[in-house]
Amino acid sequence: MNKIKKGLGRGLSSLIGETKVETKTNKLPLGEIQPNKFQPRKNFDEESLNDLTNSIRERGVIQPIIVRKLNKNDKYEIIAGERRWLSARKAGLHEIPVVVTDADDLKSLEFAIVENVQRNDLNPLEEALGYKRLIDEFSYDQEKVSKFIGKSRSYITNTLRLLNLPSDVLKFVEEKKITAGHAKILVGLDNASFIASKIIEKKLSVRQTENFVKIFKKKSYKKTISKDPNIKHLEETLINKIGLNVSIKNDRRNKGTITFSYHDMDQLNKIIDIIKLNY
Repeated sequence: MNKIKKGLGRGLSSLIGETKVETKTNKLPLGEIQPNKFQPRKNFDEESLNDLTNSIRERGVIQPIIVRKLNKNDKYEIIAGERRWLSARKAGLHEIPVVVTDADDLKSLEFAIVENVQRNDLNPLEEALGYKRLIDEFSYDQEKVSKFIGKSRSYITNTLRLLNLPSDVLKFVEEKKITAGHAKILVGLDNASFIASKIIEKKLSVRQTENFVKIFKKKSYKKTISKDPNIKHLEETLINKIGLNVSIKNDRRNKGTITFSYHDMDQLNKIIDIIKLNY
């Protein structure tokens, strides 16, 4: 038995640094290996898998996958390298090089998240669910997740907030119809589903989406101030007197404006004549 020092990909070697593994690389039948039940990645790009499959047909599996021994049925579970395992099966291989390590459930989840996050293989939803699982099942908090992943606390917080979006919007993220940047703008909006559909329909950029959302926020938060009955009565009196639309805005300090609306020069002259006549 020996400690892994390097060779398992950036980040993985440091994570597994104190984990004991077998000294040499073994080969195991593909049928004795099963996917990681903690794998945060649910969708594997078919084109990318096909490219890897063709590469494996030509050169074989160059980098071994990492597995752990399960107590039941003499099976092994993948900790890192599921894409290589899937592609090896598609390429018609019967066995694959492996590095066997001792790892509990937490370590297995940590490996899976680090491998995918550092290779940008997760969509934002899968990433958020991985962080949530660390928090819910293994007593992590956001600060600990931040230090473990090597990303800012605000990044972790914003990523987790995506899980509060409606299911149809989350589906759009999963299908890459909208980006994480789009989705983060939609968090907390009552009309998130409507905005998401417009993003797709109009092919809006993140910046365009921000401007689009501002319009709705202004409408939502615009306060309707009920006009004082006395002011309303004055408006109606003036309208009836001069035959033009009049609007009076009066604040709490009894300061404000009177607006006369006209539609042609005759009406403007009428307003001027009234003012001259009385003043």
